[in-house]
Amino acid sequence: MIFILRDPHRCSGCRLCEVACSLRHEGTVFPEASRIRVIELVPGIDVPHLCAMCPDYPCQKACEREGYNAIRIDEATGAPIVDADKCTGCGACIRACPGKVPRLHPVTRKALICDLCGGEPACVAACQEAGYGALRVVPATDRDLFQLYATLPQFLVERLKETYYGEAAGEV
Repeated sequence: MIFILRDPHRCSGCRLCEVACSLRHEGTVFPEASRIRVIELVPGIDVPHLCAMCPDYPCQKACEREGYNAIRIDEATGAPIVDADKCTGCGACIRACPGKVPRLHPVTRKALICDLCGGEPACVAACQEAGYGALRVVPATDRDLFQLYATLPQFLVERLKETYYGEAAGEV
């Protein structure tokens, strides 16, 4: 099992990860349908936001509770895999996610969740090739890593804002 380690300190906001993801999954540049998003809530602070691969998979459990069973967990990577034929777009997975990562495809209205590209994430390859290193694949040996990422981006942005600009940044 693997995990995408994100370093927002190295993220330039270029959004190549969104482009690479949409090319891989949609066959065209369609960042709105990317499984990774770069969030910029404060100018100059860009946060890559994608599935944290929570060890208890609340997205899958919520889908099961609704009776759809549209999300299964890939045994090799640990990624949640959405079966678009079973997904109704009800949003239970979105509501259950601590980071509100899943979203509905802008056209099909089916759930979008990072599937780790079968073990070779296109977003990571694009980020590494560009030389930023904000994304990298690591073994998912420490499942507590999810606590760092399974959060709403605004909380991470607040911590980064304090780091970069000091406590007074909230008053700006």
